[in-house]
Amino acid sequence: MTLKDLVCRLVMIVLLFARLATFEMSNLSAEEPSGTWVSMFPNESFDGWKRTNTPPETWSFEDGLLVCSGKPIGELRTTEMYQNFIMELEWRHMVPGGNAGIFVWADDITARGVPFHRGIEVQVLENDYGNTQSYTTHGDIFPIHGATMVPVNGRGGSRAFPIESRSKPSPQWNHYRIVCRDGEISLAVNGKEVTRGKECWPRRGYICLESEGGVVHYRNVRIQKLPDTKISVSDIAIIDRGYESIYSGLDLRGWVADSIGKWKSSDWVLSYQGPKARYGSLVFDANQLGDALLFDFRLKADSSGVQLAGILRQPLDLREAMFSKSLSPQGQWNRFELTRTPSGITVTLNGNEIDFPTDSPPQWADVKSKLVLQATGDVDFANLYRRTGR
Repeated sequence: MTLKDLVCRLVMIVLLFARLATFEMSNLSAEEPSGTWVSMFPNESFDGWKRTNTPPETWSFEDGLLVCSGKPIGELRTTEMYQNFIMELEWRHMVPGGNAGIFVWADDITARGVPFHRGIEVQVLENDYGNTQSYTTHGDIFPIHGATMVPVNGRGGSRAFPIESRSKPSPQWNHYRIVCRDGEISLAVNGKEVTRGKECWPRRGYICLESEGGVVHYRNVRIQKLPDTKISVSDIAIIDRGYESIYSGLDLRGWVADSIGKWKSSDWVLSYQGPKARYGSLVFDANQLGDALLFDFRLKADSSGVQLAGILRQPLDLREAMFSKSLSPQGQWNRFELTRTPSGITVTLNGNEIDFPTDSPPQWADVKSKLVLQATGDVDFANLYRRTGR
């Protein structure tokens, strides 16, 4: 063997090892399973999606792109649950410092006192948002609002941080590849895996796109389902209960306010400021409220109060003694849920079922009755949902 032949062989060996190393770094997310890719917005339609707590004008199609206005803060979610899958999409922020996200394995509606679902979030931040020890703009993954995850590359908490900065600034396009399988999640940014998490809970649920202030464009959003694996019922997110939002987050459409106090649409929060001694009323002017109601509220002062009327034969004051043991401290969010059943009405506050006196249980007035929210002092409302029948 000549010296020239030896050098050529050495060069070939070096190149081979370099290719193998590149393959190792590109990781499992680069593997291409034999499944079928499906567009998540076929024919520029929202078939297969539900505007959880955002109105129609938050999401639209323009020149083949899905456009999110960023207002109000809220979510768009799939109507189908997913367990194991690969999702790919391209996104770009149109405003420097913009904020958005992708949620996987999420519940059917938003969590108490926030405009976001419980689930695992894949961060979508524009580069000018900044990078700190707590978060980056290059593809963080983290559990949110009760979900759990063990980060593969963490900093002492539950958030997984990217091993490399690969996100491009506005208005350039970025490509995400999200692989969710058996409770593990990985993210490839612009062709290379940079972030991973494991032991996720839940590990089956809905996929959400987040609106959070900045204008974002999406294109080529597609998904490939992978074979499901056996999991327990406790690993599944909350399945669709049929709730639909009755507050737009942009204005008071569908509601009529009286002249007492001031009702204001403050993005995802519906706020009230009024006198301490009199209830101001806000009426949901729909033909049919349905058979269930859910909303969050927080009392902001000792004089604050919330009363529910209209749909019940007798108003229900949420400051009554029967609610006190379940009521959150002043300034913290509460979740109230009222459900009509064949035998009467079930009422829960912060997950605790309320026991009413046997001689005076709450009674539904009429399925077509209007909802009347009444408040005194300073009160905030959020996550207002109804169910119109199942």
